[in-house]
Amino acid sequence: MDDVAANYANAFDGHLAFGKRPAVLIVDFVMAYLEPTSPLYAGVESALASNERLLALARELKIPVIFTNVVYEPGGTNGGLFYRKIPALQVFVAGSPLGAFPPSLQPAEGDIVISKQYASAFFGTGLAGTLQDMAIDTLVITGLSTSGCVRATALDALQHGFTPFVVREACGDRHPAPHEANLFDLQAKYAEVVDEEKAASLMKAAGGNQK
Repeated sequence: MDDVAANYANAFDGHLAFGKRPAVLIVDFVMAYLEPTSPLYAGVESALASNERLLALARELKIPVIFTNVVYEPGGTNGGLFYRKIPALQVFVAGSPLGAFPPSLQPAEGDIVISKQYASAFFGTGLAGTLQDMAIDTLVITGLSTSGCVRATALDALQHGFTPFVVREACGDRHPAPHEANLFDLQAKYAEVVDEEKAASLMKAAGGNQK
């Protein structure tokens, strides 16, 4: 890994600055990844705890919070090729308990909930326009899964002009290998990957701009 890091550093050694108007974007942290009987169960309880702490801090600092979930019409008629490619996505048909947010990570009054059908929180949704209206310049991105919807969302955040800061402990995947590989690539090319402590410090420094 040291050789890989050195190799990448020759071409990908840039960094992005944390902005003045952040929002926390919690991607698809729903029961499908926490219920052991679910086909999407990922063993991400530690990531849930990290999200709980960051959510509490965002509320304390009055930093906007955005939740995403995945919701399909019966039969997945609005899911297109993504739904066909991943049969397990049927757990997100409207009304499924596996699509619900966990009790400890619930949207509150004033939070924004974006329902989506594809991997990126930006694709086919009004998220970019909402963030622009709120003058948000930076997204603290958490959620599931690192190699899927978190990665897609971070990439699109960059491409829409919102600086993505992905929080390592607050994301999760089915296995450490894709989790670490995608965090490595995100840091190299598309985002800033930070630990929870650093994310909290950056949020506190910017929190006064939200009031």
